[in-house]
Amino acid sequence: MSRLRIDATDIARIAVFAAIVAALGLPGAFSVLGAVPITAQTLGVMLAGAILGPWRGMLSMLVLLALVAIGLPLLSGGRGGIGVFVGPSAGYLLGWIVGVFVIGLIVHAGGRRLRWWRTALGVFVGGIGVIYAFGIPVQSLVTRLPLGETALQSLVFVPGDLVKVVLATVITMTLARAYPRAFRNAAGAGSTRPGEPARIG
Repeated sequence: MSRLRIDATDIARIAVFAAIVAALGLPGAFSVLGAVPITAQTLGVMLAGAILGPWRGMLSMLVLLALVAIGLPLLSGGRGGIGVFVGPSAGYLLGWIVGVFVIGLIVHAGGRRLRWWRTALGVFVGGIGVIYAFGIPVQSLVTRLPLGETALQSLVFVPGDLVKVVLATVITMTLARAYPRAFRNAAGAGSTRPGEPARIG
């Protein structure tokens, strides 16, 4: 059975993407109708899955959220601490972990050639569908609003998230062409040989 292999370069990249997601929260956030803030941080989540792949992308989110849990103010608006994991946005944070994994699985399916359409599909399914699937029910539970009403309120996020899907797809494909070595082993354990460039099409 193959095992996930992580070297010093992988650790650095995982840390970098955790930092990128944190940095995207620096401009702050704003709320429209609902209790969950609109931020740029999900763009970082999308990029982590698309570039690092499922396992390393998921590890980057676990690192970030572990730091948040111990009190570092790394979420939008300077939020941090264990309290955020029992608030209205708790489901969305859990969705980051699962969503980034799904993004990586689809984008790097079977270690195959990177395609723009599969990148866009992965980012859309994992970065919007999965995150909403976790976030909306938890938000409904915490705020005690009906699930349907919560889902309708969440529609305000969709236009911005679709823009993030486009940006994440363009950035990923551009980086894959310019720095193919950055995508080595992105699909998971044993998917490519060390130093083997990503195939792009």
